[in-house]
Amino acid sequence: MAVSKYILVSLPLQGSSSSAWENLQRGISKIAFDIATYKFHIPDLRVGTLDSLLALSDDLTKANSVVEGVTHKVKRQIDELERVAIADSSALAVDGVPIDSYVTRFSWDEAKYPTMTPLREVVEAIQDSVAKLEDDLKVRVAEYSNVKTQLSTTLRKQSGSIAVRDLSNLVKADDVISTEHLVTLLVVVSKYSQKDWLSHYETLSSFVVPRSSKKLSEDNEYALYTVTLFRKVADTFKTSAREKGFQVRDFEFDPEGQTQQREELDRLQRDQEILQSTLLQWCYASYGEVFSSWMHICAIRIFTESILRYGLPPQFLVTVLATSAKNEKKVRTTLESLCDGRNSGFWKSDEDSGMMGLAGGDADVHPYVSITVNLSA
Repeated sequence: MAVSKYILVSLPLQGSSSSAWENLQRGISKIAFDIATYKFHIPDLRVGTLDSLLALSDDLTKANSVVEGVTHKVKRQIDELERVAIADSSALAVDGVPIDSYVTRFSWDEAKYPTMTPLREVVEAIQDSVAKLEDDLKVRVAEYSNVKTQLSTTLRKQSGSIAVRDLSNLVKADDVISTEHLVTLLVVVSKYSQKDWLSHYETLSSFVVPRSSKKLSEDNEYALYTVTLFRKVADTFKTSAREKGFQVRDFEFDPEGQTQQREELDRLQRDQEILQSTLLQWCYASYGEVFSSWMHICAIRIFTESILRYGLPPQFLVTVLATSAKNEKKVRTTLESLCDGRNSGFWKSDEDSGMMGLAGGDADVHPYVSITVNLSA
């Protein structure tokens, strides 16, 4: 079963990194055998001053919210497109690496984000890239939605009630007569008034051709009939028909117009399929890009918060845990036990709220840095 939530954790080192890793694995294994733990590799990033890190910490929370939001927005667009797509769905990935593997085997992209670059510049570069991606998404979705709406409107006109729908695909050339003296009208009759229509239509005006009425179509509410009469009494007939509860539809048989409508419908269907396919492909590629950006933001966050929490030089172990909701409380208790006792007591204190900003993004305060990564919106 795919994991939908990971917890990134930074633990202060009280010895070697290897012993901290062994202690973590030993403690987690006592809770449940299926809780996976992985090392989360963050290189030595450019620290700068503590003041700059404090200022960056505030901005990182906002940046994370924005980048995470765009990540979920692209994912929701993929889910929506896959519901209507004919093709099989593809697995989400970053440069061919499945999302789960990318999280658990995270590797800093040195080519895109050189470690010697100031962290604020890295964050701003990520924000600019994600903002451009979001703008591109809006344009592509708007184009697709516009064609989808046009197609939906066209299909609705052709498939709605006989009282309001387009009649061109229900009427054939030999169903109507249009000469200098004769004209065929199309009349919408309530499904339960058809006997009344057939009994009285010849008397609604003079010069109605006897037995000229023919039923062309019927839906759940109405039936569509033709009636042929002299053109000069058409207005009188329409008035009488309306008084009897029959609706005469305005219609002029136009073979060229019907051909154009069919061609327009075919064009809209083709355009929608093409735009749907290209948008889905773009979303798959862009999801990998924006997800990678999000994980780099998470890496910078946990690095920055760890420096602010534990001080310099950087001495902490960063791990990623895949745990379930039922085991999370036990996992966090184990993580607390791996921290220094005095530090644990201090962070559990309800009296000191001044350090809440260094909680690493979680609602609860822990004696370690913790960031929750929800893969589902």
